[in-house]
Amino acid sequence: MRLPGEMSENEQQPPIQKWVPIVLWVALALLLFALFSVPTDEPRTEITYTQFRDLVEDGAVKRVLLQGRNIEGELRQPTELGPRETTGTMFSTRVPEFGAEELLAQLEAGDIAIEVEPPEEERLLTRLLIVLVPWLLFIGLLVWFFRRTARQMGQLGPGGGEMKRFLERSTERAEIPNISFSDVAGQEGAKREVRELVEYLKEPDKFRRLGAEIPRGILLMGPPGTGKTLLARALAGEAGVPFYTISASEFIEVFVGVGASRVRNLFAAAKKNAPSIIFIDELDSIGRTRGTGLGGGHDEREQTLNQILAELDGFTGREATLVLAATNRPDVLDPALLRPGRFDRHVNLDLPDREARLAILKLHAAKVPLASGVDLEQIAGGTPGFAGADLKNLVNESAILAAREGSENVDLRHFDEARDRVMMGAERQLIFQPEERRRLAFHEAGHALVAHFLPNTDPLYKVSIVPRGRALGGTHQLPEHERYTFPEEYLRDRLAVTLAGRSAEKLMLGSISSGADDDIRQATKLARSMVSRWGMSDEVGPVDLSDNEEHPFLGREIAQPRRYSEQSAESVDRAVRNLLQESEKRARGTLEEHRHALERLAVELEKKETLRADDIRSCLEGAR
Repeated sequence: MRLPGEMSENEQQPPIQKWVPIVLWVALALLLFALFSVPTDEPRTEITYTQFRDLVEDGAVKRVLLQGRNIEGELRQPTELGPRETTGTMFSTRVPEFGAEELLAQLEAGDIAIEVEPPEEERLLTRLLIVLVPWLLFIGLLVWFFRRTARQMGQLGPGGGEMKRFLERSTERAEIPNISFSDVAGQEGAKREVRELVEYLKEPDKFRRLGAEIPRGILLMGPPGTGKTLLARALAGEAGVPFYTISASEFIEVFVGVGASRVRNLFAAAKKNAPSIIFIDELDSIGRTRGTGLGGGHDEREQTLNQILAELDGFTGREATLVLAATNRPDVLDPALLRPGRFDRHVNLDLPDREARLAILKLHAAKVPLASGVDLEQIAGGTPGFAGADLKNLVNESAILAAREGSENVDLRHFDEARDRVMMGAERQLIFQPEERRRLAFHEAGHALVAHFLPNTDPLYKVSIVPRGRALGGTHQLPEHERYTFPEEYLRDRLAVTLAGRSAEKLMLGSISSGADDDIRQATKLARSMVSRWGMSDEVGPVDLSDNEEHPFLGREIAQPRRYSEQSAESVDRAVRNLLQESEKRARGTLEEHRHALERLAVELEKKETLRADDIRSCLEGAR
């Protein structure tokens, strides 16, 4: 009796293996033919040395080939040769040891073409090497190719070869993680949704008696770094069951069908060791919508996906095996994956809010010696949009910076530097010209001033002209509370802040520069969303005119029909332009009203390079 998905001995012999002996015999026959085939020249007549000397004296010899003591030659015209008086022009003979020098002088005197070659034995060895070596290399390459092909198909050797090794490796790779839900911070809602599965894995008979069926497939969805893999491992650790983990990209092979075989063996190993958990990471790499993209699809990927669907349908209800999968692109998954009976339970892991970020920071900072002035709640408030992995990286970078400086503790300064490094990159050592440095100071001061004086903006945290990553400077604002919706007045003020740097350059220096490249891009993107997605334009109205920007390789069709007319597109473009011009006008008006404050802030920024919130407020209020 064999496990489900395990191949029989006949199935383990691939068709390509049957052709290996035939190809090898054909190659050997071609080698022998090439080695022993000779040109079909005119036959040579064996003559005596005396007769050869007479022919040389008569001037009948046209050319000779000297091969040691053997001589082969050609006559100028057909002559009767040999004891049987055979008529021909080709002859051969042997030279005695004592007459070689005398013969050579006679040949040169008779105006006979002389060629010299090694003896026949040496010629045969050379010819053997020239013919044999390339063919041996060819046969060796052929054998290597067939063996590699057989391994790729998982059929080399008894018992399934590579497939057997993959099954054994999957079994060895199964582990019972030593973490629990207490090690997962900031995802309380997701933990509540999967906590009931622990009881099912520990006592499956309790549910079977009442005819209950626990969902077989659980799909963990969320942005990168939110802890999907960690939550799956914690579930296995809480239940104390084997945890089979594999990335979906490992199923993709060059040869069609290999990925499907791997799926069969993985599910067979998990069912054999039930209760257990199978975790498939990055499900979207093989679970994208079938029949889309360039070329209409991918045979190997789609066969692997079909096998996963078949395995999910193959549960009889007696196996206490859960299949968890993780993805950050649920929108590109094939609908067949999400129907009831497959991955029908969806667990969302969102970016953590302020309280969740605080819990994550406490978890990771427990291993780090913190200075007395470090306030983790303040750090949590200053990291909006950070995922769990980002916060872990923040704590680690802070500890690295403290270790480089030789500090005994990690203080707030290290966290601040690490935050800038995580968000924008490491500091770059650039040498600015005085006029370029002044322009950069006015640019960042313009952002900061408008953000300070407009009513619906986030509070300023700091402004800097220190280049980091791809940015030459930056103005940082931190929200006072978490935002889940954005009012129109907030977005309009945000547009004005974004365009304020360009307006400050034009106001104070009389010209603009390429430094506003990213500002314009971000402002245009925000304005287009306000007009075409959120209905914040009287000219366009509450209608969705956003473009479909899905990439065909992510599971969408190549050609997406436009859902609106050219007149509507023109209306959107006109509304976006008007919105941007209006925002720039508001920014310029604010800058002109506080021109002296702008100049003072720029001078201070040029001098100190980085100003905190208190320094910014002191400059602006003092100038007023």
